[in-house]
Amino acid sequence: MYVIVIGGGKVGYYLSKHLLDRGYEVTLIEKDPRRAEVLNSVLGEIVMVGDGDEMAFLATTGMERADVVVAVTGDDEDNLVALQLAKERFKVPRTIARVNNPANVSIFKMLGVDEAVSATEVLLGALEPKIGGQ
Repeated sequence: MYVIVIGGGKVGYYLSKHLLDRGYEVTLIEKDPRRAEVLNSVLGEIVMVGDGDEMAFLATTGMERADVVVAVTGDDEDNLVALQLAKERFKVPRTIARVNNPANVSIFKMLGVDEAVSATEVLLGALEPKIGGQ
């Protein structure tokens, strides 16, 4: 399975590392050249330097053959644009977004993102059953 991860922060790093450990083919897209260099030294030569929401750059990543694209940048708008391009232009079968603002989850889903994950909602879901909904 070929997975493209957009965003090389902590979430993107750990996600890519675990996917590689499980035998997946991974490309990690990171905008900052210095961060990309660090990531390549740790993960191997899997990082491409570029903007994950620019059509011309994405065309160089092999996205048309990706099984899944996961966008985990710190910017909801960038994640949404990247995944819309993946889905509409490159026909990627599955798209998954990290959504920083929980209010955006329904928008992501309405605009065609397959999975929109809000850490806030996940944490609330884990917390509320334990405290009895107080």
